[in-house]
Amino acid sequence: MPGHILIIDDDRELAGMLGEYLSREGFGVTSAPDAEAAASALAAREPDLVILDVMLPGRSGLDLLRDLRATRPRLPVLMLTARGDPVDRIVGLELGADDYLPKPFDPRELAARVRAILRRTPSPGAADAGGGSGTAAAAPNDTPLQCGPLLLDPRRRRAALRGTQLELTGAEWRVLLCLAQVADAPVERGALTQQALGRKLALYDRAIDTHVSNLRRKISAAGGGVQIRAVRGSGYELIEDGAA
Repeated sequence: MPGHILIIDDDRELAGMLGEYLSREGFGVTSAPDAEAAASALAAREPDLVILDVMLPGRSGLDLLRDLRATRPRLPVLMLTARGDPVDRIVGLELGADDYLPKPFDPRELAARVRAILRRTPSPGAADAGGGSGTAAAAPNDTPLQCGPLLLDPRRRRAALRGTQLELTGAEWRVLLCLAQVADAPVERGALTQQALGRKLALYDRAIDTHVSNLRRKISAAGGGVQIRAVRGSGYELIEDGAA
């Protein structure tokens, strides 16, 4: 599973420490201190995952994330945020980050987050372009799933609404897939976090809620027909519009 990681962080000491740790864990690592260096690194080699700090000199990490989502919608991105600043975390998730980790953190936890994301993300070229990243392990088989006008193709990792493809990030695809597997039945937030993000739900963790919000927005923009309904005291369920 180990792949190539691009670390974008202007804290060279931290980036060096993370690079050494991830290298010992079997990953290839490239570091870039700012958006310009990151662009050069991306042009030289496509990484399997990006670790991106919010605070960068010049263009911020959030600006760079916007660019990455516009040009590489399926490239996994793990954001590094300042502890105690939930705004950056929510904005990063809304812009399409797969997950976040507040500083300071234990390098072992970062490595675990990286592995969890990569386990659920196909290698470059493993799926047709579009529709977001996914994983064969997220579904028991490759049988297409349908809920009303929404069709999910796990083999090709595509989600389409009335034939129109939804452009989803890897995390959004996995959340939608988990819900579609048990359409019309609620899935607890903790179970969604474990299945889609590969980690336990933490106190005050709003990552799943933000991914669901992004999915709702994209489904609505595509014309609706299905909805992700919040179930009080439980989690979320995927239902067809008009369902009881």
